[in-house]
Order: sequence, then structure tokens, then C-alpha cells
Amino acid sequence: MVCFSLYAASRATTQLYRTLLEPWGLTYPQYLVLVALWREGDQTVTSLGDLLQLDSGTLSPLLRRMEQSGLVVRARSAQDERVVTVALGERGTALRAELAHLPSRIAEAAGVREGDAESLIRTLQRVTASMHTAAASGHDLDAPSATTG
Repeated sequence: MVCFSLYAASRATTQLYRTLLEPWGLTYPQYLVLVALWREGDQTVTSLGDLLQLDSGTLSPLLRRMEQSGLVVRARSAQDERVVTVALGERGTALRAELAHLPSRIAEAAGVREGDAESLIRTLQRVTASMHTAAASGHDLDAPSATTG
């Protein structure tokens, strides 16, 4: 079944990241926040939530803990106090070089060759977008289909 294979791969990947991140005292969601900030630069809490597909109820406590440990810095906008910008803290900046090897370690452990990674990423992005569209549209998920599972 496709759904079980996706679920199992996601859990296995998360578990490996958990093991690899443990020496730095990081959780996988914290790592994802750092990666987003390393790649995209400073973000509002809203844009960060959109990037990571996390709601504010999950993201706000996560960012609070990250700020307490020096990974990120949060600042309210002078123009609109409802807007909070998240930037890398000193520790978050320093960890970039230390953790740069992790994606290749994960790909290697997964048996994904460099040329296959881009294709896999595109396929997973397409699956994710399709699932979001189906959920948002109230798609008739009760209808049988030969290609789902």
C-alpha cells in the first residue's frame, strides 16, 4: 500500500534524524526550523509555519524553546506587533557547518543515489500537494480507486 510505505519511510527517516541529532540536543522539528532559516533567511512565524506545514500552536512553543537555547531569535515588527520575525541565533548559525553532513548521511542510509534524489523529491512534493488538494476540496475519498492504497 502506498500510504503505509509513505508512513513507514517517514517514521524511519524521522527516527534516524532523531538519532543523528541527539548529540547536539536537537529535535527533528528544531532541525527543520534551522534548515528553513539557513536556506531562506529570516522568516515571519507565519511564513515559517507555511514552509514547514506547522500550525502556530505547534510552532510557537517550539520557537520559544529554540530561543531559550540560543538557536533562534524572535523579534516583533515595529510596524505591526502581531508580526514576529524569526532569525538564527548564535548557536543556530554555528550549527550550520556542524550539521551540513546530515542530509547526505540520510540519503546514503536510505540508499538514494544523488541522481535519484531529485526525482524522489519531485515525486514526494507532488504527492504532498495532491494530498493537500484532496483534503482541502473535500474530495470524495470514499470512492474506490485502483491506484490508491
